[in-house]
Amino acid sequence: MKKSIRIFDTTLRDGEQAPGCSMNISDKVRVARQLEKLGVDVIEAGFAIASPGDFESVQAVAAAVDKPIVASLSRAVKADIDRAWEAVKGAKRPMIHTFIATSDIHMEHKLKMTREQVLERAAEMVAYAKSLCGHVEFSAEDASRSDIDFLCQVLETVIASGADVLNIPDTVGYSTPNEMAALITHIKKNVKDIDKVIISVHCHNDLGLAVANSLASVGAGATQVECTINGLGERAGNASLEEIVMALTTRKDLYEVAHNIDTQQIYPTSRMVSSTTGQPVQVNKAIVGENAFAHEAGIHQHGVLANRMTYEIMTPESVGISGNKMVLGKHSGKHALADRLVSMGYHLTDETLSGVFEEFKKLCDTKKNVDDRDLEALVSEATHTESQFYRLENFEITSGNLIEARAEVSVSLDGQMKSEKGTGDGPVDAAFKAIELISGKSFKLQTYRINAVTEGEDAMGMVDVTMDIGGKSYKGRGVSTDIIESSIRACLDALNRAI
Repeated sequence: MKKSIRIFDTTLRDGEQAPGCSMNISDKVRVARQLEKLGVDVIEAGFAIASPGDFESVQAVAAAVDKPIVASLSRAVKADIDRAWEAVKGAKRPMIHTFIATSDIHMEHKLKMTREQVLERAAEMVAYAKSLCGHVEFSAEDASRSDIDFLCQVLETVIASGADVLNIPDTVGYSTPNEMAALITHIKKNVKDIDKVIISVHCHNDLGLAVANSLASVGAGATQVECTINGLGERAGNASLEEIVMALTTRKDLYEVAHNIDTQQIYPTSRMVSSTTGQPVQVNKAIVGENAFAHEAGIHQHGVLANRMTYEIMTPESVGISGNKMVLGKHSGKHALADRLVSMGYHLTDETLSGVFEEFKKLCDTKKNVDDRDLEALVSEATHTESQFYRLENFEITSGNLIEARAEVSVSLDGQMKSEKGTGDGPVDAAFKAIELISGKSFKLQTYRINAVTEGEDAMGMVDVTMDIGGKSYKGRGVSTDIIESSIRACLDALNRAI
C-alpha cells in the first residue's frame, strides 16, 4: 500500500504575509472553500493573535469548511495558544500549530534564550496546547540551521509532551535537497517514538529550492508537506503546492506516494488566489503559468500534433485547464451564470451575484462572447467592491499629444460623492493625481502592468499595480474593457487594501 502524503496549505497565513497580498475575511472564506474543494488535508487559516482581523478570519474559516483540519499558528507562549484555541475550537477538526526557534543564531539574537530554556518552553507549551486541543503541531523554527543533536532532543521532548506533528522548516531557504534528505533521515533514525508522529517540512524559496527540498524530504520519509498556492509567501515565497502535487502525480514511479488532491482543481484555485490577492502568476510559472502548456517552436508543435507526450509530460486538463470553455452571451440568464460560477468555485451571496450579473450583461454589450476568464475578472471586481471604502462612480479624461492630460474622477465614500480634478503626464497619471486629492493620501506608483484577460480587440484589460502608501506596499487590480477605467479601479483597490 502506498504511503499517503498530507498537504498542509498555508496560503491564508504564510502566503498572505507576502507584501501587498493581505486578504479580508470574505476573501479568506472564499479561498478556504476552494482549498477544501481542491482536497487539501490542512488549512492554516492565520495567526490568531496577530490582530483582531486575523482572529476573526481564523474563526470564519473554521466555521466555513468541514473536511480539512483548520490550524492557527501560535508562538510557544500561553497567550498565543489561548488565542489560537479560541479561534479554531469551532472547527470540526481543529489544530493548534505552535513554534519556537531552535537554531543558535535565533536563540541568541532573537529569543535571548538558552538551549535549556527553549527545551523547557517547548515541552511546557506543547503540553499546554495538547490540554486544550486534541491535535497539536510543533515547528522547530530554523530547523535546517540548528545543531542536529539539540534539534533531535527538542523533537523527542515535544513528542513526549503530546505533539502529533513535527514540522522541520527550512525557514530561510538555506538548505539543499541533499541536506534536507539527510536531515529527515537522521531524525527518523535518532528520535525516540518518531514513528508515532507525522513528519512535516516547510521550505522557503530563497535559493529557488523550496519544491526540490520538499520532494527530497518526501523521498527521505516526510509524510506532510507545507506549501502555498502559486508559491506565495514572504521574500521569495514558499514551496508551490501545484508543483509539489504534480511532481508526486507525474513521477509516481519515483515517489510511490498517494495524496488527496483533486488535480483538476489546481488551475481554478490558482486563478482564484491570484485574483483575490492581486498577485499575478508569472507567465512561465510551472503548472499554472500562461505558457505552461504553450508550444511556439515549430519542432515542438509538430511533435505535439503527432503525439502530445512528445513535449507534454502532463495534460492541461489534468490540472483543470480546459480547452472547451463554456461561453456565455447576452441571452444567458442569471441561473446559467450562477451554475457556471459555482463550477468555478465561486459561491456568491444573492446580492453579489446580482451585481456580477448586472456587470456581465453590460460586458455582453461590448463583447460577443464571455468566457471563464472574463467571469473571474468580474467576480474579482465585485467581491473587492463589497468591502471597498472608495468606489468609482464615473470619470472623464481629456488627453492628447499636444495638451496636458486632465482627469475628473468621482468616487463614493460611505455613500457620499466626492469629485476632484487632476493633471498629469498622461491620462492615468492625471486620474491618479485626482484620486490623491480625493483620498488625502499621497502615494507612489511602484509597478504598473497591463494584461489582456482574453484575446481579441474586445478583450477586457486587467491592470495590476503596486503602490507605496504610508511606507508600505499594497497591490491593486482593476478590470474593464477600458484600460483607463481598469487603471483607476486598480489604484482604488490598492487604497482599499491599505485601509
